[in-house]
Amino acid sequence: MRRDEIADLAAFVVVAEERSFTKAAQRLGMAQSALSQIVRRIEERLGMRLLSRTTRSVAPTEAGERLIATLGPMLRDLDAAVASLGELRDRPSGTIRITTVEHAAKTIIVPAMKRLLPDNPDIKVEITIDYGLADVVADRFDAGVRLGGDIAKDMIALRIGPDTPMAIVGSPGYFRLHPVPASPAQLIDHRAVNLRLPTSGTLNGWRLIRGGRETRVRIDGPLTLNSIDLIVDAALDGHGLAYLPLDQVQRFLDAGALVRVLGKFTPDLPGYHLYYPHRRHASSAFTLLVETLRFRGLDTGSSTWTGHSRTRGQRQPS
Repeated sequence: MRRDEIADLAAFVVVAEERSFTKAAQRLGMAQSALSQIVRRIEERLGMRLLSRTTRSVAPTEAGERLIATLGPMLRDLDAAVASLGELRDRPSGTIRITTVEHAAKTIIVPAMKRLLPDNPDIKVEITIDYGLADVVADRFDAGVRLGGDIAKDMIALRIGPDTPMAIVGSPGYFRLHPVPASPAQLIDHRAVNLRLPTSGTLNGWRLIRGGRETRVRIDGPLTLNSIDLIVDAALDGHGLAYLPLDQVQRFLDAGALVRVLGKFTPDLPGYHLYYPHRRHASSAFTLLVETLRFRGLDTGSSTWTGHSRTRGQRQPS
């Protein structure tokens, strides 16, 4: 059965329910003449009269009653199905896939889940750690998280965190064997614990200010890892200098287990942004995620993570 035939039958049922072409036309928002033509078309197609018409009323014939008995429940089920789809649209639900770097996941996304998931049990969030600038459309992600300067120009970008202070740190034991550098040029005499980006396979460059300009430098060293947590551990063990987000090492600096150097030469990194393709009809779940992650200033309290496994004060300088 074609869609227009279903619509015609639904209009017939309304006329039978209202017992009036005038009232039925008002209910359906259409002209009375058009509605009369629809009913006449159905009757011609079936070869029988469905409605008895008088100047004062309209009533279904026996054939009309039998047709209504069959169509009524079917149309009510159809209305209920459409209504349930509306409820699904309005109730946040579904799986949201996000690609992000490790630090943003720890400091922003995972903490935000405490505000999103408890009150929305039908939402599921899948977080994938990926240091490459993923093609969220081709890789079937809903969104990605990267530093502000690394956002693709054809994407919508939403700031979700403040700028990220960085720190070059080493253990007191390391500095007993190596002089404290006073400038970036002196890093050539030092060893580094490097981060290998898991996706691209390259070493993460250290962003430093040299000669008044920001540049990326790479320092040789005996140990290369692909996890921030492990790099913190290696720095605490005295294997070399490490270039890390300040919020990942602040408590070890406070405890004296690590020492920060070259602070004035280490610029903040631009804040993390959520990037995603333009959607005319974003799901309510995705819209809710966006609003949960939206950065609203330094007083949000959602951008500091202190979940490193070592307990403050238990680690002694080597």
